[in-house]
Amino acid sequence: MDAVTRLVAERPLVIFSKSTCDMCHSIKTLVRGFGANPTVYELDQIPNGQQIERALQQLGCQNLPAVFIGGDYVGGDRQVMSLLLKNQLGALLKRAGAIWVWNDS
Repeated sequence: MDAVTRLVAERPLVIFSKSTCDMCHSIKTLVRGFGANPTVYELDQIPNGQQIERALQQLGCQNLPAVFIGGDYVGGDRQVMSLLLKNQLGALLKRAGAIWVWNDS
């Protein structure tokens, strides 16, 4: 769990993903559409991916993608989509420093 904590503390927007996951791809595309450049860890392509996935599960992340904004676990695809629909995702990304400009009007 310390490795996960360290990885998410270093960047404003971190997504733990698998390269074969359609919803992971959709969420990465969504946040990039806001102008964010997420740090993405493809757990099926890195040597310690299974260990990180187990640590994420211990932190309460049951599904991928696992999205962290500003060091906080936001959730998976459903939670991110909910933030989008509530018009809260852009402001959250800006507050975390993942994007520079956000105008919610």
